[in-house]
Amino acid sequence: MFLNTHFSKAKKYWYMGKLYDWTEGIFHPMMHALHYGTCTFEGIRAYPTDKGPAIFRLKEHVDRLFHSASVIKMNVPFTKEEVMEAIKLVVKENQLESAYIRPLMFYSYGNLGLVPKFSPVELIIGAWEWGAYLGEAAERGGTACIVPKRRIHNSQLDLSAKLGGVYVQSAINGIAAREHGYDEAIFLNLEGRIAEGPGENICIIKDGVLKTNNREESVLEGITRTSLLEIAPDLGLKPEIGPITKEEFFQADEAFFCGTAAEVSPIVKVTDFSEGFDHGTEYIFGDGKPGPQTKKLREAYLDIVKGKNPKYEKWLYYVNR
Repeated sequence: MFLNTHFSKAKKYWYMGKLYDWTEGIFHPMMHALHYGTCTFEGIRAYPTDKGPAIFRLKEHVDRLFHSASVIKMNVPFTKEEVMEAIKLVVKENQLESAYIRPLMFYSYGNLGLVPKFSPVELIIGAWEWGAYLGEAAERGGTACIVPKRRIHNSQLDLSAKLGGVYVQSAINGIAAREHGYDEAIFLNLEGRIAEGPGENICIIKDGVLKTNNREESVLEGITRTSLLEIAPDLGLKPEIGPITKEEFFQADEAFFCGTAAEVSPIVKVTDFSEGFDHGTEYIFGDGKPGPQTKKLREAYLDIVKGKNPKYEKWLYYVNR
């Protein structure tokens, strides 16, 4: 029996076309993905609106799920439309107004050779109520540290895909950052420039320009990131995409993490441990509090996902329709 202690309000999950009680376990311990990380997933959010719960950019998330599946050579046993309807069903069945949604596509039980010749592709979808990923840091401003380990490079893997096995690097370095007293880690790429967080993109603001990097800098180009680049001009910010050096990062007026789980989470202090945790240099953004432009972006983003900005209602998928 599995408790839902850390999965608030989760009652049921969807697995291969059928709903199961959250407490019910159905997987074999020799399933391929458990041993090798041969899976792909999405993190998606639903928010309360005046028209009931709405899933933010559901189509874009499902499109990326299928793209990621193609990268890991999966034959998906469902259509995109079937997956979208299953996601909406899970939110509805759990009676959630606000939800974090996790579809996971994986090579299941069949064989344990590295190549999953006889392991079928299966899909599971869960949803629960979950606050901001970085907790209070999303409001007060978080602290971050540049870790010594470099991000997996775009020459080694197609980083347009969201693959489960990649996230072991994220987990290790996210733990390390917290062990040293920071809210989150930051990776450099092999070129020594700013890449991303363990599960978030990074944006900086300087002289009215909102800047982030792209896939060539060894990052996953997140859906939240893409949304913020489109929103930026509404707030008088000029969007820019390009490499971010450490020096440019440290000299920014403001900086923040962004992602489905993290939403828009200000960074107020960063320590550079890129040469090792034994010696680091600390940098503070602005006055050490969330910057005014970041706060405006955060507020604008939350208004959009909660259906308060008609211009961007095109991004909302209502669960009860």
